[in-house]
Amino acid sequence: MTQGAGQGPAVRTDTQRDFRLPVVEPAPHAVHGAHAGTTAAVVAGPHGDAPVYGAYPAYYDESPPTIPAQQGHGYGYGYGGYEAPYGTATGAVTGAVTGAVMGLSAGASVPESEPAPAPAPGEGDFEDYTPTQRDLPVIVRAPLGGPGDTLQVQYVPQDAVADGPGPLYVVGDVHGYLGELVAELRAQGLIDADLNWSAGNARLWFLGDFTDRGPDGIGVIDLVMRLSAEAAAAGGYCKALMGNHELLLIGAKRFADTPIVSGAGTATFQAAWLLNGGQRTDMERLQDVHLQWMSRLDAAVLVDDHLLLHSDTTAYLDYGDSVEDVNDTIHELLNRNDADITWDLFRKFTKRFAFRSEETGPQAVRELLGTYGGTRVVHGHSPIPYLLGEVGTEDGDDSRGPAVVGPHVYAEGLAIAMDGGVTMAGKLLVVQLPLND
Repeated sequence: MTQGAGQGPAVRTDTQRDFRLPVVEPAPHAVHGAHAGTTAAVVAGPHGDAPVYGAYPAYYDESPPTIPAQQGHGYGYGYGGYEAPYGTATGAVTGAVTGAVMGLSAGASVPESEPAPAPAPGEGDFEDYTPTQRDLPVIVRAPLGGPGDTLQVQYVPQDAVADGPGPLYVVGDVHGYLGELVAELRAQGLIDADLNWSAGNARLWFLGDFTDRGPDGIGVIDLVMRLSAEAAAAGGYCKALMGNHELLLIGAKRFADTPIVSGAGTATFQAAWLLNGGQRTDMERLQDVHLQWMSRLDAAVLVDDHLLLHSDTTAYLDYGDSVEDVNDTIHELLNRNDADITWDLFRKFTKRFAFRSEETGPQAVRELLGTYGGTRVVHGHSPIPYLLGEVGTEDGDDSRGPAVVGPHVYAEGLAIAMDGGVTMAGKLLVVQLPLND
């Protein structure tokens, strides 16, 4: 294997739009403060009867409504599948770390989203899914202890074996929230106050999706790359898996506005990247070293009897009968530098919810484990609140969504979800395996 180190009325459009469109610069704003207005639209879903919600650039409608400016409230307003973040409980940390410690810009242009209710789709609804659509409805918080307040499995830290490998940690989707990442890594004792590796021979795996939606995706990648070298020097390691947003960013950089025929018509990586929360500042700071690092990331790994993946999908089975075959195949496909091939990879690893159904989910997990080994799948990609069916509509500035306090174990205990929903009202999860559940 190769391992690299809102609010306002919604407007319904009658058809899917062609994505061969000019790029429009989103209005800049401070992610953790006041937000500039944006346009919002609701488009028909893949089956005609299920609307897909989210914010679209102004050119999608002739006279779209404008969402008034919003103030940061210490939590995210919306997460319509691929929608923009607004702020989190540790938002102040993001600005401080990004600007003062990493020397990077704390602000980024983020397209805002229009909250709207949507039925929770079943697994079968995603057969025709295309990444040019948003597929998740808005998540809102309920008062603690009230309806919608949920608890996930807690973990108990395990002591490292003195003469063996160090403790194993996994990190869920970061999506540009550098401040939140730093806070969680420090809380686990993995880095010190100067953001240097301080965990000795510990082993740390990121499950992918470093960029998009949040303010500093490149800052996140830079930190992970540096920690990889520092951890190796200390006898441990810091490694990462490839998420669908890594594939999206690679495609947006390599192929830009090259037309691609998709299930929703003609698409481009550039348009899909912007639709899915792409940040202009990330693209401006993206360097060849970042692209090379992302393109060399593995898609799957088996460690301590845990099968680590980014996406909760069985699409991995299309690429090989072993973890090594899957990684080698995906690396080879990316090296072809072909827009359609890269798009197909992105499309497949954007699918989700293969393990959620009580009837078919456990069998889907068993199929992966039977092929690649391990006793549990650990994945990111699909936010825990959505896996739990905690969905709704924005109901005011003081509304709150599901309380994510830890990973979610499901599919008869065979799957562990690690995307705590940092881009909405959840939290960025850094946990130690195995879970004590």
